[in-house]
Amino acid sequence: MTQQIPSIEPELAGVRNFRDVGGLPTVDGRRVRHGVLFRSGHLAHATDEDAAFLSSLGLHTIFDFRNAADQKLEGPDVELPGVRNVNLPLSDPADGAEFWKMVRDGDLDQLRGILGDGRGAGRMIASYRKIIKERTAEHTHVVHAIAEDSVPVLMHCAAGKDRAGLSVAVTLLAVGVEHEAVLGDYLESNAKHRRYRVRRNGSAASAYTPEVMELLSPLFEARAEYLTAALETIEETWGGVDAYLEQALGLTPELRERLRERLLD
Repeated sequence: MTQQIPSIEPELAGVRNFRDVGGLPTVDGRRVRHGVLFRSGHLAHATDEDAAFLSSLGLHTIFDFRNAADQKLEGPDVELPGVRNVNLPLSDPADGAEFWKMVRDGDLDQLRGILGDGRGAGRMIASYRKIIKERTAEHTHVVHAIAEDSVPVLMHCAAGKDRAGLSVAVTLLAVGVEHEAVLGDYLESNAKHRRYRVRRNGSAASAYTPEVMELLSPLFEARAEYLTAALETIEETWGGVDAYLEQALGLTPELRERLRERLLD
């Protein structure tokens, strides 16, 4: 694994999976600058101390990739003075609503039916592929905004793992970060202190048995096969990262260079 320069991470009480993406190496020997690109889970439960820390980062823009259903469940982000908040849902409000209700409420037999025998992982892979193919407008907005002036920037969704993870990965690929380092950053979401807290209704005994947690694990883990499926979709659909960036996201060589100036040492 490529060596990465560690950054100092705060212990945020109400925000999961926060990190500075600085230090990741590019294929031409540069590194992502510290203090310009951050990622996290949602900010709805940020404490006053968390908000004070986030305010100290000098953020220009926060991209929130949650949909309306997510925001209803978790609440709106805390407001940080002077920071531009941009909501770009990367999943439809009704997409999977019945599925997620079964995840929260379903009994063991129901969960086996929707998640067992690889169906949970299959759903995640399909979701990653769909976002890459169908959400080019949202990713275009993100990379163009960063190239123009939107740094420092924080990207988040609910857990900071999937929708934010893909958006960060696309941004890192656009500035030439090594694929191995992109994957390494994505997999950091599996660290115990970063994991999204699973919300299950019902009694503790029935809701969190080992089998239930095993069935749910594909939904709440960052797996290499998920990001790999997204990269394969880029190859299959556009023929490679460079063509994807130019054709799907409108990133000309000039804009990519501007993005590199914003994000790299």
